[in-house]
Amino acid sequence: MNEIFLLKLGEVVLKGTNKRQFENRLRQNIRRRMKAYGNFDVYIMQSTVYVEPMDEEADVDSAWEACKSIFGLVSLCRCRPCEKDLDSIFNAVEEYLGEDLDCAASFKVESKRSDKSFPLNSIQISQEIGGRIAEAHPDCLVDVHHPAYTVYVEVRDFAAYVHGPAEPGAGGLPTGVGGRAMCLLSGGIDSPVAAYMMAKRGVEIECVHFFSYPYTSQLAKDKVMELARLVTKYSGRMTVNIVNFTPIQEAIRDHCAEEFFTLIMRRFMMEISQEIARHDGCGALITGENLGQVASQTMEAMAVTGAVVQMPIFMPLVGMDKEEIVTIARKIGTMDTSILPYEDCCTVFTPKHPKTKPTIGQLLNAEQKLDRKALIAQALETVEKVSVKFDDDPFC
Repeated sequence: MNEIFLLKLGEVVLKGTNKRQFENRLRQNIRRRMKAYGNFDVYIMQSTVYVEPMDEEADVDSAWEACKSIFGLVSLCRCRPCEKDLDSIFNAVEEYLGEDLDCAASFKVESKRSDKSFPLNSIQISQEIGGRIAEAHPDCLVDVHHPAYTVYVEVRDFAAYVHGPAEPGAGGLPTGVGGRAMCLLSGGIDSPVAAYMMAKRGVEIECVHFFSYPYTSQLAKDKVMELARLVTKYSGRMTVNIVNFTPIQEAIRDHCAEEFFTLIMRRFMMEISQEIARHDGCGALITGENLGQVASQTMEAMAVTGAVVQMPIFMPLVGMDKEEIVTIARKIGTMDTSILPYEDCCTVFTPKHPKTKPTIGQLLNAEQKLDRKALIAQALETVEKVSVKFDDDPFC
């Protein structure tokens, strides 16, 4: 029998009467991700997802790597299915795990019997298979407390399965069960991590990026698109909305006090993002804001920039320190792209002495000479929608 994957569910098992809804979405996500690697059957039984290649052409190794980044799974193992009898189980152990046992100094067997019609209980299965392994591999000692290698035997409804130690899954909830949200994606470190964090909570991600040509270059735009592509390894395919932000920034420069430049700019970003989000069925905005990190991210500044929208604003990084954010960026593979030296629109017309404790009244007064509705309408007419998926060629 062919090698298959057993993928163990995480939080999904706690969802009570809603569990089936979560399982169905997870199965859909896995099936969609497997399509790129061949013909796989995906089904769920007893809080475990079975991923089975259906022919020899299936790219099993690439599919395995893809499974590691699918939210909703707490652990994964590649295993060998076999008939549900001791001889078949031991033969599968020898064929599938024999080389690992030859290299190990000690071992133990852990068994799980979910098929209660099987005549031996879990302890008896471990004893029987462990005894045979000890005879076949005399240099590999039995150590039930601190083994160098553990053999796992699972006797389930359809078959028995043998495998080595499992690998950790991506955790979280299946993408899509938490609704849909619009992430303001810049070219920095924080916003891709924020998108990843919310995708991990089951949120389907769409992005908006504000592009300020000629003040920012095509390389800066490509950098942001590459960050979006890297995030889709976890979030699944997404749409990136690219907005021409140059006229708004020039209007702010020409008509507003310098100390308010960044705050007014961010208020426009939030309002434009909300309009695109509403049109595309998103129920919230996501930002990479981090309390106290820069002048525009003080409590007072965040209050005035968020005041122009009515939908919820998710800030998953708000209480993290920079090192924690960088660690996640490295883990998900966005860090090297984020630090490429291409400026985004947030660095254009940066004030020398930004206002750190603004009030709503001050911002409304500073914006008096701007025709907000006309500028926003003009920006919305420029929106370019780009579909991105992880299998695309890199943008930079």
